[in-house]
Amino acid sequence: MASENQENVRGLKRVGVWFKGCLEKIMNVVTNAAKDAKKLGEEDPRRIVHSLKVGLAITVVSLFYYFDFLYQGFGVNAMWAVMTVVVVFEFSVGATLGKGVNRAIATLLGGALGVAAHRLASFAGEKIECSVLMLCVFLIATMVTFMRFFPKLKARYDYGLLIFILTFSLISVSGYRDDEVLDMAHRRLSTILIGGSATVFICIFICPVWAGADLHKITASNIEKLGIFLEGFGRVYFQLPNDKNSENQTSMDDYKTVLNSKGIEDTLVNFAKWEPRHGKFRYRHPWDQYLKIGSLTRECAYKFDALNGYLNSDVQIQESCTMMSSECSCALRELAIGIKTMTRSLSADIHIVKAKTSAKKLKSLLKTGLWPDTDIFDIIPAVTVLPLLIEIVSCTVKIADSVHELASLSKFKTPDEKMIKQLSLERVKRTPSIEGSHSFSVVVE
Repeated sequence: MASENQENVRGLKRVGVWFKGCLEKIMNVVTNAAKDAKKLGEEDPRRIVHSLKVGLAITVVSLFYYFDFLYQGFGVNAMWAVMTVVVVFEFSVGATLGKGVNRAIATLLGGALGVAAHRLASFAGEKIECSVLMLCVFLIATMVTFMRFFPKLKARYDYGLLIFILTFSLISVSGYRDDEVLDMAHRRLSTILIGGSATVFICIFICPVWAGADLHKITASNIEKLGIFLEGFGRVYFQLPNDKNSENQTSMDDYKTVLNSKGIEDTLVNFAKWEPRHGKFRYRHPWDQYLKIGSLTRECAYKFDALNGYLNSDVQIQESCTMMSSECSCALRELAIGIKTMTRSLSADIHIVKAKTSAKKLKSLLKTGLWPDTDIFDIIPAVTVLPLLIEIVSCTVKIADSVHELASLSKFKTPDEKMIKQLSLERVKRTPSIEGSHSFSVVVE
């Protein structure tokens, strides 16, 4: 009897230990999830606002189910309004408008063509009506699916083409069993338009997130990161070889995010083209120019990536090389400030002229020979760095030309004396990166 009691006690202890372990695991999962949620919210508070906006939009269109007089008008088709909100509501205004317009036009055209196909099949007689509908669905679905492979159509209208196929198929096939196909198409289209309108209204008028503004900030931030790297490279490589603390190294490594920025920039440009005029961004703003600047910025960043491998070298180079690195850094920072404030940069060209002068001196030194009595293996790192820095000057010139072209197309303001003083104070107070560049994030869905 005593032994049985002991075994029961041991069994209860094992159960207690197992139950305690399960509770600890659950608590750890919940705690980690809460920490991740807090981190996401702190990185970009707009994510929290976006979630609340989606919840509000779904609640509003759900009223079709809660009120009898609304439900009687649309019936089960009211679910299309909810589905439209869930599918169309995106993080930015441009993405939402793009999907909303695509869905509305595709639903209208697909529904109209579906009704036409149903009418055409009904004229053929009951015996071959099904065959005619099947043929119409096959031809339309095949052609529109092939159209999705065209790059220009896929970039902006891929979602609309997909919805067109879906709507046409549903209307034409459903019409085979439902004689009131016009009424069904009208109800579905109406509920989709209501859901889309509610989505667009809430997205635009309640804490809007503009893809164009995000693209503008990213472009300025990426150019600023290049300037930070050149400043740090000149300090570490040329002047203070022992000044390699983790903070400086982290700031210098920010340029690596520029290398993979193409996908985000392409997506934001596509979204920005759907957006109406907002803030300082006019109608027909030259969004494609940002792609050109981004391409040149990445080209420069790849050269930085090659240059970064020589940070640990002990070879010291000429003073003109230090000047070239410093002037390019200042020019890039000035261009970044000009984009951020949407003003024409007046001093960037001065720094570029000085950098080009230093580059010419280096070229002449390379032609005449720098180290006649030095072992060739000792000067390989320096000889590799010099052409890279000269190429970086050329890249800086191209970036400056593209930014000046953007300023001309976007009609950036020419700073007056008061604005120049404000910009000067901003340069003095500025941290190593653009204000808000590290707390800024982009959500692309």
